[in-house]
Amino acid sequence: MSEQTQERAVPAERVVVVGAGMAGVQTAVALREQGFAGTVTLIGAEPHQPYDRPPLSKAVLLGTAEGSAFDVDFEALGIELRLGCEALGVRPGEHLLDTSAGPVPYDALVLATGAEPIRLPGAEGVPGVHLLRTLDDAERLRPVLARQHDIVVVGAGWIGAEFATAAREAGCAVTVVEAADRPLAGALPAEVAAPMTAWYADAGAVLRTHARVERVEPGEPGAVILDDGSRLPAGAVVVGIGARPATAWLAGSGIELGAHGEVLADERLRTSVPDVYAVGDCASFPSGRYGERLLVHHWDNALQGPRTVATNIVGDAPATYDPVPYFWSEQFGRFVQYAGHHTSADTTLWRGDPSGPSWTVCWLRDDRLVALLAVGRPRDLAQGRRLIEAGTAMDPRLLTDPARPLKAATA
Repeated sequence: MSEQTQERAVPAERVVVVGAGMAGVQTAVALREQGFAGTVTLIGAEPHQPYDRPPLSKAVLLGTAEGSAFDVDFEALGIELRLGCEALGVRPGEHLLDTSAGPVPYDALVLATGAEPIRLPGAEGVPGVHLLRTLDDAERLRPVLARQHDIVVVGAGWIGAEFATAAREAGCAVTVVEAADRPLAGALPAEVAAPMTAWYADAGAVLRTHARVERVEPGEPGAVILDDGSRLPAGAVVVGIGARPATAWLAGSGIELGAHGEVLADERLRTSVPDVYAVGDCASFPSGRYGERLLVHHWDNALQGPRTVATNIVGDAPATYDPVPYFWSEQFGRFVQYAGHHTSADTTLWRGDPSGPSWTVCWLRDDRLVALLAVGRPRDLAQGRRLIEAGTAMDPRLLTDPARPLKAATA
């Protein structure tokens, strides 16, 4: 991406941010915090005030909160909001963003359009089939939970588990169907995900693995038909089978995309064309720490990356982005946290009994911690994250003692 080495000859005066989720909002705020005095325009496809997504699968869904709007005074910060405005394309040569409200000129453009849920093939438009990605999705699902329908959740990933948790709290009968042999098959190794299988039954939910959906039958109630002929009654079906970067609108722009449709950003979060940056769920970036390109679909990435983008737009000194990825999930009464990236590890060590309420898995490479998963052990997570960042050598023998603080298990 040789174009990425080109530096802007004059400072940017107009920054346009596409996407009004966490990454977009934080980019706009960070620009002001870092002293950017030009115009900042934040463009969002939804009509709602910009809002945070994690509460959608918890408080908003269960009716304990009406919404999750960001506590940001956009007017006081001089950030122009253009909501209900859809991005349609980019013309880098002319420095123009095409939108449903007409072209918008920019000096620097930030792509922060996030990811969109993958739809269940053949189920688009079928009444009673839901996704959970937006505030409107949560509002449509709230009365479904209130009526305590039989619910079928398709997909036992993070979002599927969180929704199943909320549905059980609301008193619904819940069946989760997963095509793989275990929950979180795309995120965790088999031996680490295995203890989580029991969480479903403990919470009164049914988990069916090796289960593929053949079709969804609408009705009162409807049903989910599996490929083995099983028929699952379903007052509602919630699909959580993953997400893909929301980048189809960039076709023909010349902005380089990766195998998963993500924008290929460099270590400074610049794209393959000048003056265009990408941050959050829609972009991957090269990690020097892990020696590979990372595509991270989690809240913390959308929180941290914007500071790097803002620094590089303001232009006082170049900044690189190489975080220790982090995320958390609340499911079935457990607080699950993950930090790092485990695929390059050569050793897996356990702290505590995985059949118990709290335990941690540590991944090491050359006796250095590269990732950990903590269930009900937030201190392990906090200390482990710092150890990963520092590249500290660990003593594997000490590490497996759950009574010993992680920071006291160094070599």
